[in-house]
Amino acid sequence: MAEENKTEAIEADEKKQGVKKKRYLVILISVVATLCAALYLMYSMKFESTDDAYVESHMVRVAPKVSGQIVEVYINDNQKIKEGDLVAKIDDTDYKVKLAQADANYQRALFNQNVAKANYNASQSEIQLAKTDLERYKKLYEAGAVSKQVYDSAQTKLDNVMAKHTSAEQAIFSKEENKVADADLKALKALRDQAELNLSYTKIKAPQDGTVTNKNVEKGAYVQVGQSLFVLVPQEVWVVANFKESQVGHMRSGQEVEIKVDAYKDKVFKGKVDSIQRASGAKSSLFPPENAVGSFVKIVQRIPVKIVFTEKIDPEVYNIVSGMSVVPKVRVRK
Repeated sequence: MAEENKTEAIEADEKKQGVKKKRYLVILISVVATLCAALYLMYSMKFESTDDAYVESHMVRVAPKVSGQIVEVYINDNQKIKEGDLVAKIDDTDYKVKLAQADANYQRALFNQNVAKANYNASQSEIQLAKTDLERYKKLYEAGAVSKQVYDSAQTKLDNVMAKHTSAEQAIFSKEENKVADADLKALKALRDQAELNLSYTKIKAPQDGTVTNKNVEKGAYVQVGQSLFVLVPQEVWVVANFKESQVGHMRSGQEVEIKVDAYKDKVFKGKVDSIQRASGAKSSLFPPENAVGSFVKIVQRIPVKIVFTEKIDPEVYNIVSGMSVVPKVRVRK
């Protein structure tokens, strides 16, 4: 009987010890969990994050500078091209004719110098003759041998010849380039240069490196000046993140950013804050809201922040393109 009571006491004591151990274990787990939560909260307070962020890039709309029929197209959608690559060609027949006409007019102006010089020399002889006649008629008029009308006619003839001489002089090129002929030659040269430029514009070339998208040109189509043929997207990309106004108080240019792209969930890209827009997204929209009304409701504004990648991204491995969704995390505190 005594042994049974002793056994029961031992079992009861073991149960109490087990309950205490469990209690201590629960308390320990709670303390550790609270400590971890506090550490995580303190760590998370060093960062600001948003899922309202997207990849952006420049979009270059390529358009012809002259109109005409497309005779060749050398590109396809999503093709990578280099700056200066020939992408399309416009029929240049009309532009070759216009260049030939402009060049002919320019050459004619040069050849006309022989005629202009001859006219100038002739006008000098006419001036000498008119002066001699005027001097002779002046003496005859003073002697009463001729009438005043004859003398005045001689004077008028000299004036006309002098005006003709001035015109002939303006028709000759000068070293100072201050004559009418010089200005006319410059105008003809400008027309010839413009015709030469227009001929060169029939060859449409890539303005920079990039990838062809939204191709809207085919052989045989007639295109106008400024008509979009395709969109060229350069390789350079960045992130525009729309943070809440309450998140940008401690945000500064140059702060480190961790960037997660939805397409590559297992990869964290490195970046930095490049700049913060000086107006909210709503204020810089086409139709900004007007808050001076009686039904005003406060809405948290979003401030666009530009984030650039600081690591080199291999496009063959990570195809990050404009419009992709990302989640940036900016370290705003050390």
